[in-house]
Amino acid sequence: MNAGECVRRLFFVIFAPDSQQESSPLSGRKSTQATVRICGASSVWQLYVAHLLLFFVYLTAVHYLAHRFDDLHLMDQFNVAPLMDFPVETLSQGLVLKFKPLNLDVLPLYIVLMAAFPVVLWFMLRWRNAVMISSFGLYLAARHYGWNLPAYPAGVWYFNPFTWQLLFVFGAWLALGGATASRWLLSSRTLLVMSGGFLLFALVMTLAERIPGLRDYIPEGLVAVFVPNDKTNLSPYRVIHLASLVLIVVSLVPIDWPGLKSPFLQPLIRCGQQSLPVFCVGLFLSFIAHFLLDFGSEGIPAQLIVGAAGLWIMTGVAYYRTWSKGVDRSRSSGQGGEAGE
Repeated sequence: MNAGECVRRLFFVIFAPDSQQESSPLSGRKSTQATVRICGASSVWQLYVAHLLLFFVYLTAVHYLAHRFDDLHLMDQFNVAPLMDFPVETLSQGLVLKFKPLNLDVLPLYIVLMAAFPVVLWFMLRWRNAVMISSFGLYLAARHYGWNLPAYPAGVWYFNPFTWQLLFVFGAWLALGGATASRWLLSSRTLLVMSGGFLLFALVMTLAERIPGLRDYIPEGLVAVFVPNDKTNLSPYRVIHLASLVLIVVSLVPIDWPGLKSPFLQPLIRCGQQSLPVFCVGLFLSFIAHFLLDFGSEGIPAQLIVGAAGLWIMTGVAYYRTWSKGVDRSRSSGQGGEAGE
């Protein structure tokens, strides 16, 4: 079962769970459990394989270019240096997701969360609000007690699964009826204004971290709370920022807005539909872009050219994957028709 079929089945389970129980409640429950179990295992396996491929290609590229151009600082900069001293141990730790070079932190987080998703979804189909409350409680406890997974050779995971799971469960809660239950929030003009104000405040604080002159106008107590930005443990203001952004977009952009079908947005839509290959290619290109700018010009024209080339390549990958999947589906349907005859 491929990823597309898993997504289709999981959406059927989430949005139409009652339709599976037309024959009997027992058969419907068994069907739901089977769908979650199969799709969860398939998605986790695909993510793990993608991570391993990216992991080995990334390590090879960094190692080769660092030695080819005699710039061993790249090994330290991209957290690949342990590979030189302890190659077997480093690779084995990479297989169990403990060792992660620079920028390779996201897929391991998704792998862990997707592995737990079948169990979470099973409970959410029955006790949606209770699971959401439990997820929030785990988030608070992990931040208070410092719970995290160990990393290699030292430290902890950059994206703490015990805190970032909150966004994952929140998305499932919205899909399973939470969005309908909280639709009344969209009619609140006060909440919309507060959300817009918080986004502006977040913009000012972000710029203050990078512009010393602007930081001088912000009280030190306020700076201490928001700077530096806690990404590892998903600081509460990050959650509020996302919720504010979602509220504003949903309130101001109708679902049938013609602009969403604009040809100018099709590349973005294609990249979103093929998020896994685009994400993996983008991570590798980020290292190549850093290398090119580091050994060449770091001026604005060079940055624009490198950035545009990267966007063009990722968009090309998205369109290619869309085309190749269409070809595979056509072959599968053709073979199925011939077998039926």
